[in-house]
Amino acid sequence: MSNEYKKDLTNLTNEEYEVTQHAATERPFTGKYDNFYKKGVYVDIASGEPLFSSAKKFDAGCGWPSFSEPIAKLKEKRDTRLSRERTEVESKDAGSHLGHVFTDGPEELGGLRYCINSAALKFVPYEEMDEKGYSDYKKYVEDGDVE
Repeated sequence: MSNEYKKDLTNLTNEEYEVTQHAATERPFTGKYDNFYKKGVYVDIASGEPLFSSAKKFDAGCGWPSFSEPIAKLKEKRDTRLSRERTEVESKDAGSHLGHVFTDGPEELGGLRYCINSAALKFVPYEEMDEKGYSDYKKYVEDGDVE
């Protein structure tokens, strides 16, 4: 884990803790960011690590926030906990469980669908990104291009 993003689990709710630390999954259509489309950046709730831009969010109709790509590379792990194989995604520096990535996303957006638990995310509105230390990530929200 980098020095920049350190886990702070002290203020997490039980659900946020279970999702990020024990790979739990919130119930579909219950998360605060499922049907949420404001301009800004989504960060790891446990560390503040930038994860997704609102410019890459889309409605997949699956009951969880969906993104076509992350801001930076995420950790990927094989997940066989259900009757099928999936790819779990975690934040790169803090290692928080976020959700899963699937290859059934819209082709025009690259074909991937990052299906993410709202409980693993904290939203930083575009207007607050400078004051909260996310100025360098405004470009991802403004033009949507990810490096």
